[in-house]
Amino acid sequence: MEDIAMAKDALRARMRGVRKGIPAEERADIDARIATRVCESTAFQSADVVLTYLSMGTEVETRGIIERAWEAGKAVALPRCTGPRQMRWFKVTSLDSLEPSSFGVEEPRIDDAAEQLLTTGERMVAIVPGMAFDDEGYRLGYGGGFYDTFLADFPGPSIGLCRSAQRVPSLKAEGVIGEYDLPVGLVISE
Repeated sequence: MEDIAMAKDALRARMRGVRKGIPAEERADIDARIATRVCESTAFQSADVVLTYLSMGTEVETRGIIERAWEAGKAVALPRCTGPRQMRWFKVTSLDSLEPSSFGVEEPRIDDAAEQLLTTGERMVAIVPGMAFDDEGYRLGYGGGFYDTFLADFPGPSIGLCRSAQRVPSLKAEGVIGEYDLPVGLVISE
């Protein structure tokens, strides 16, 4: 277990360097192409609700995906971390009312009326962040276990976003896959 943690930390550090090494203009071009591919995917097209992270720093930009979802009449829900490895999802109609978490992540306010439950029967797609993804859909996250916990209970399709420079053939071969790590259904990269 300690070996996996050390391998994850080393790969995260390497991927942070990779992300920072991509010039901002090139990142923006790549991210726009990723957004187009996400919005053209069957999973996105058939969803009524898009569960997505709100990008920050050098993550793959999601604001374009959010805007396109709203334009297509889809509901958008963002996560709020509510405890160890626990997230609740809240529908948002604007990014103006978000508040920063203790990690600096912009999150929706807790509003029971806007909560998006995963058991509603609505067609949902989840957009998932990661430091790296592999060809089987496994991801290297940020270490909190939030998305692995979420994916274990999520009934719909999931899409991981990364730039090609952050995609590796096998995270298992890198020694970073543990028993609780779960793959996404589709990885979109450019």
